[in-house]
Amino acid sequence: MGKTAWMVVAGLVCVSSARGQLVEKYDPPKAGCCITWQAKAIADQLQDWNQLGRYHAANEALKTQPADAKRVVLLGDSITDMWKLEESFPGKPYENRGISGQTTEQMLVRMYPDVIDLKPVAMAILAGTNDIAGNTGPETSTMVEENLMAMTDLAQKHGIKVILCSVTPISDYATRPVEPGDSAQPAAGASRKIIRSVARPPAQILKLNEWIKSYAASVGAIYVDYFSALVDESGMLKDGYSDDGLHPNAKGYALMAPLMEAAINKALK
Repeated sequence: MGKTAWMVVAGLVCVSSARGQLVEKYDPPKAGCCITWQAKAIADQLQDWNQLGRYHAANEALKTQPADAKRVVLLGDSITDMWKLEESFPGKPYENRGISGQTTEQMLVRMYPDVIDLKPVAMAILAGTNDIAGNTGPETSTMVEENLMAMTDLAQKHGIKVILCSVTPISDYATRPVEPGDSAQPAAGASRKIIRSVARPPAQILKLNEWIKSYAASVGAIYVDYFSALVDESGMLKDGYSDDGLHPNAKGYALMAPLMEAAINKALK
């Protein structure tokens, strides 16, 4: 095992030791199989924390082709990553550069290889829900805003039109099947409700969206209001438009596609 992997293991041991104290009853957590391999896998992933390698080959291939005067890059997290652009926008030169789980600080590092170097006429950013959820650690509102500002500045400096999208609503309507090991397991065949609003408080989504809308207007960016299209009267993502309370399903993307197409058309004029 390499030095980096050993450092990860040592760090985990130190964290565990920091919480330790003498106990009356010895009842440690169950050890998983092959912890050395797991530590190496974590260390390997940390070498590309921003996932610059995800689209590297696709970017290099695209750069060998003539620049398309209507090329648009959609930058984002899983909501973009899962969007089948070829179905929503058949025949359009729209490039998907979404990566599941990412936050704005990771996307900012990807701006040159995944956006600017591809020479698009416009880029659309859909980001922020994972920042609110703390996927890469705690952040303040100012940190998220400054990351979005930096991405906008970089794009506009390189003559790329910017489309800023509102964070989509979440819901607590979805359920998932009960899995083995669930605490207080209900009867067989039952489901457990997925509570998304704990990690992504609706009030914080609203606050960020207000800022994005205001900022877009102040810098000449185009604002896309996905939130209003997907939200219900209770402030949640419309029932039936997501299968897990976070990601739009086919019906959800069908509502989003015309809004994105209108924004792109505006940018191309």
